[in-house]
Parts: sequence; C-alpha cells; structure tokens
Amino acid sequence: MHERIDRYIERLLDGSTPDKPLWNIEKIHQGKPAVWNYIDGCIMTALLSAADITGEKRYSDFAESFIDWYVSEDGSMRGYDIGKYNLDDVNEGRVLFDLYKMTGKEKYRRAISLLHKQLEEQPRTQTGNFWHKKIYPDQIWLDGLYMAQVFSVRYSQEFADGDCSDTMDQIRNVRRLMFDEDKRLYYHGCDCSKTVFWADKRTGCSKSFWLRSIGWFTVALADIIDYIKNEDHKNELAGIFREAIEGIARYADPETGMYYQVVDCGGREGNYLETSGSSMIAYAMTKGARLGVLGREYAELGRKTFEGICGRYLTVSGSGELSLGGICLVAGLGPESNLRRDGTYGYYISEPVVENDAKGVAPFLLCYTEIMRADGNN
Repeated sequence: MHERIDRYIERLLDGSTPDKPLWNIEKIHQGKPAVWNYIDGCIMTALLSAADITGEKRYSDFAESFIDWYVSEDGSMRGYDIGKYNLDDVNEGRVLFDLYKMTGKEKYRRAISLLHKQLEEQPRTQTGNFWHKKIYPDQIWLDGLYMAQVFSVRYSQEFADGDCSDTMDQIRNVRRLMFDEDKRLYYHGCDCSKTVFWADKRTGCSKSFWLRSIGWFTVALADIIDYIKNEDHKNELAGIFREAIEGIARYADPETGMYYQVVDCGGREGNYLETSGSSMIAYAMTKGARLGVLGREYAELGRKTFEGICGRYLTVSGSGELSLGGICLVAGLGPESNLRRDGTYGYYISEPVVENDAKGVAPFLLCYTEIMRADGNN
C-alpha cells in the first residue's frame, strides 16, 4: 500500500506548478487565477509532515519553492487581501513557521506578522469568536477553528508570550453552542445573531451534521493539543477532543470504517461515504492515539478508516494513473445571495463529488504520515 501512495504523491508533485497545481480543482481548474489559499496550505502541511517523517528532502524542497512563488520579500502574499477578513486565508500561514525555521528567510516572518495582524483585527461575534469571513457576519463555522486557531496557537507559542486563552475561549464557545448532546455531533455553523436564513431561530445552529466540518474541528483539536504547552489547557482540550471523537465514532460504517457526507444519515438516499472528512477523522484518531490523549483502539479504528478509503476510492485509471475519489468539492452556508447553501441534507448531497482535490488529498496524506509513524518510519 505504501508504494502505491508514494507513487500517487509523486504524480501530484510532478504534474504541479505553483500557478497550476493538480489538486486545486475548485479554483485553478475553473480558470481562476492562482492566489494564496487554504487548499494549497493543506497540501503543503502534509508535505512538510511527510518530509519530517521520511527524511525525503524533495517534499520540503517542493513546499519551499511552492510557497516562495506566493510570498514576496515584503511578506505580502499573492492575491491575499486582509480586508476580506477570511479565516481560510490564515490556514496556509501555518507552514510559514516551519519554512522560517528551515530557511531563516525573513519574508516568511513578515508574512506571519501580516496574517497575525488580520486575526488581531478580525471581527468577532458577541461571544468573542471570530467571524468566519467578513461576508459571513456573526457566524462561527467549525472550519474556522482549523483555519485560524492552529496558526494562532503556533504564533503565541513561537513569537509571543504563549497565552492561548483566546483560543481556549473560542473552542469552549463552540462546544457550548454547537454540540448536540443527543447526536453527540457538532453542527457545521452557528449564527450568533440567529437571523440568517439557514440558522435555527432558537439556537442559531445550522440544520445538519456535515462530515468535513466535523473533520476540520477534530484535526484542529489534535494539532492544537500537539502544539500547546499549557498543561491545564492541554488537558481541557483533550477532554473536548475525546468527546468529539467518541461521538463521531458511533457513526463509522461497519465495513469500511468511513463516514457519510451527512454523518447521521447513513443509508439515506443520495448519501455517500466521503473521503475528505473520513481522512480527517482517521488522522485525528491516529494522531490522538499517538499523543496519548485517545486510547489505542482509536489508532486501530483510524487505520481501518484509512484502509477503507484506499480500498474504495484509491483507484487505477485505464492509463495506469492512481486517483483518489469520493471527495466533496466544496460546501458552505449562504451567503444571503446563495440560498441554495441552506445547510439541509439535500444541499450537502447536491455538491459535486470529485477526484484528487486537495481537501481530500491533503488529509489523506496527513493520515498516511501517521500510519507511517505507527509502522516505524519514525
């Protein structure tokens, strides 16, 4: 299996340039210009992790040359606009910490500072949580915890006083507002004003449990637990993390270990076992077990999920090339100009399902790095 996945990674890298990466189907393949974005950031994070584990310098060299194309000497990033206050744009910044350590290039440090400036200015809900984007006022999305808080914690630990109380408060609010005690799952979004069309008028939460959003949240918790130094905070986060993992594990497909696009509706017409979110859950489980905050049984469950993805969706085309399928291209909530994105079951299963998009490839590769660790590669 390892050889097959290594060949798949090589194909992606060999066929990609910074301005036209094979994996950025949502943007590049639709003819949009290459700009600083979270999709590339997910892949670069995975490649740096792979480099750390395997010692293969070609992975870190690729990541450096790729990011170099986007980051100017003054720290500005190609296509980045701080005024959009888009949390997604912060995510790619987490690779800058590693590249700065590797190379000492001051432009990476300047770019980190610019992204941190965005978080200092980011609009907040009445609870103190970041708006997901300027175009989504008063809204908390699970995705945003991954996009912003891993970066924020790394900044606080490596460039500031180590105070992560703001991140802790935002995660506590998400647990309080967005966790369903009956289903043991997290809702995708919460509108703190309770006025947007997709929100429940009593709770402000969206209508369904979208797999990838829960995946983002669990990966955020696993990564933050790894980086955060305050033991009290680490222990509190571990409790929230265990609860989230125990909750979603109830919905694993018995045969493959994978999870459904709409998590609690397995078997319902149109629903399907989805790759990106399943990879995220598998990564969170295997990493959580390695860090000692989850029981060893979750390492096995995560491995089963990973192997289920390989068996179901890692396929060989007629030309002999490997492809990773079963990936939801994109899903979101609103804005008001897009009423189709209403958070219902019907909406989530209506979005395109594609192959080789970074939102599936990156967590799949991250999970692969955890499998390699477990198999003795590091």
